Amino acid sequence: SEYLDPVEIQALVDGAIDGMINALGDEYSGYMDPDVFPMLNDDLEGEISGIGVVIRTNDSAAIEVVGLLEGSPAEAAGVLPGDIFARVDGIDVTGVSQMELAMRVRGPVGTTVEITMLRDTELVEFSIERATILIPDVRSERLEDDIGYIALAQFSPDAREEIETALDELDPSTLQGLIFDLRGNGGGLFDSAIDVASLLVDSGTILYEDFGDSEITISARGNALDLDGVPVVLLVDELSASASEIVAGAWKDYGVATLIGETTFGKGTVQTWNTLVNGGGICLTIARWLTPDRSWIHDQGINPDIEVIWTPTTAEEAAVDLQLQAALELLTEQQIAMPGS
Repeated sequence: SEYLDPVEIQALVDGAIDGMINALGDEYSGYMDPDVFPMLNDDLEGEISGIGVVIRTNDSAAIEVVGLLEGSPAEAAGVLPGDIFARVDGIDVTGVSQMELAMRVRGPVGTTVEITMLRDTELVEFSIERATILIPDVRSERLEDDIGYIALAQFSPDAREEIETALDELDPSTLQGLIFDLRGNGGGLFDSAIDVASLLVDSGTILYEDFGDSEITISARGNALDLDGVPVVLLVDELSASASEIVAGAWKDYGVATLIGETTFGKGTVQTWNTLVNGGGICLTIARWLTPDRSWIHDQGINPDIEVIWTPTTAEEAAVDLQLQAALELLTEQQIAMPGS
């Protein structure tokens, strides 16, 4: 009331909430104002309005591009993996959270965002028009030697249902092997992860949730699929995070799938979203989770059973998927070892 200029009360409220959550010092907790919070639901429905990049916070606390969605505005503009966000619309974004960066980069379809990237030691300017980007949750196909392939992009509410539909189309009774691909899958809904983990684990613990002063056990749903002995490979990489690691951790601990690829991201905490009366929302870390063997993978990740490093830097290298190739070779060898299968 004593400030020199007129003050918008809602701006003060947003600032107070944002500052309070940031004071926790947790990169996974944050506040979204009423203009941005609806984007969360868009993400889970497989549709976003933005530039189409996959990001992570690196060891230097900078946010870097680690992937680009095919056909995205960012790809067309020339953004490359390894580029680091420096400014968005002239505002310095070094040190901000991923959530805050996403709030600044996303916006209405057809509008333009000015982005400055740090590439090696040079600053590179981009003017990128935002577009609607559709992300299919599940892709599937039958590969050589009757091996099925299913890739899950994110853990949406219908992830398990879509996987089961894809499996029905592949006809598991005719498969000699099955590959699930969680590479680049940064997570999604907690309950969806339990549903997907329960595809191969019929009973027993999927994970433990440690709330600091209490612990609960999350069990399998009891509705696992009958794959009739079909061997399963799970592909993971350093971008397989959160919900992906819940599935990977359970399947590895129970020995129901062979993990191939690279050590996963290492996010061992659980968040909830709380809708506020102003239409905004707070994401808050409420627990840490442990694998069935009681391992906490936070900042450690899950090590694959077979490590295959694949970091293509050219189109030629990207055309040969070494991790998928390793999965096919393993499943083919198992077919030879079991000629009657």
